[in-house]
Amino acid sequence: MAVIEKITEINDVLKEIFNFTQTNNTVKEDFDEYLSTIGAGNISLNQVEKIFLPYIFERKLNEKSILDMFLENCDKRFIKITSALKEALSSIFEIKKILKNGFELYNLVNEKTYNVSSLTKMTNFRGVYSGQYIAARIFYYEENYYVIEISSILSHSQKEEAYRYAVMKLVQDPKLLYSDNAEKEDEIKSTIAEMYKKFTNSFGTDIILTTNKHADEIIGSFNEGEIIDLSDKGCNLENYKFFHVKELDNNYSNFLENSMGGFSAHTEIYDVAVIFDKNKGLYAVPFYETFCKIFGNKDAVENSKQCIEYFLVNTSIPDTIIARVAAKYSNFMDVINEELDTSYTFEELMSKYKSDYIKNTIYSSATVLFCSNAFSQIFNYISEPKQQHTIPTHKIGRNEPCPCGSGKKYKNCCGK
Repeated sequence: MAVIEKITEINDVLKEIFNFTQTNNTVKEDFDEYLSTIGAGNISLNQVEKIFLPYIFERKLNEKSILDMFLENCDKRFIKITSALKEALSSIFEIKKILKNGFELYNLVNEKTYNVSSLTKMTNFRGVYSGQYIAARIFYYEENYYVIEISSILSHSQKEEAYRYAVMKLVQDPKLLYSDNAEKEDEIKSTIAEMYKKFTNSFGTDIILTTNKHADEIIGSFNEGEIIDLSDKGCNLENYKFFHVKELDNNYSNFLENSMGGFSAHTEIYDVAVIFDKNKGLYAVPFYETFCKIFGNKDAVENSKQCIEYFLVNTSIPDTIIARVAAKYSNFMDVINEELDTSYTFEELMSKYKSDYIKNTIYSSATVLFCSNAFSQIFNYISEPKQQHTIPTHKIGRNEPCPCGSGKKYKNCCGK
């Protein structure tokens, strides 16, 4: 089948999915509420059709995606394309080339280049140039990639913002670095094996129990290949309690700067475990020893229930760390069920709270970022002093070179 025929077929399926959002009573009610929530209650049908794309990919009803609901009701002709759409990749891309019927895109997140075909005429992308960055969604269908949605466009001068977005995606979902890049996963596995050997050789163990006042120094010395004395860096606290640490609540605008501030940025002392998982990489786990103390004597730990909930719902804490504690304490599930008023088995507990780790291979965020070019780029932006740019004092001609240094004419760059 020719690409143009595939594009027609894909667009036909998208129309069917859109009609589904308008005719299925349950979905339509939710979609109308979704439009109202984002302040789009009185927009035109054409505008609604554009908004429905992020809705069908990101919305869930009763734990089912909109695409799954469509698959349950659709004609069998639409199953193949809809199943392909379910695997769509959302990321930030640098436009390397404008092609006759699409783009050559470099994915800042997984460091892979894609040639993608457009589902619409290329004339719709007037003003889009090589060197710009796009937040887009692409998917693979019958040996070709297609761009299904472009949600935003950044100029080449917004490189830092583009890379920040890429790193934020990785922090939220580390497997994005390697899920569609086998070579990158091989690099991560090799890095973990090398670093695990280095860690255990340096410290004689795969876990160091310390406090937030020393965790940064220990991790830093390990990264720099130094061996330090741990004798005065333990976590022999008089009282173990769980509490909220605001520095761990990093949002989009400050998460990198806060992470560079380290654990010691918080004035109150709490325990931190530096753990090197042989298969998944390096973790720095706040309140690990506090969590363990609960199974020794939960009444001696302040806010024990909140601590248990933190370890279960925190997506950055893998199933293997929970399993490590469970193996250490025979009463693990008894205490968990008593505190949560449940009757789980360990397998049921993991299935409920750590299902993503069970279904997928997820390496630690620290290890993934260590291997990420995007993180290296944005780390340099934060670490290095900002350069002062000279602001032109004269009027710039439309056909003059743009003062930002892109090499383009001013009218085709910042002058737009």
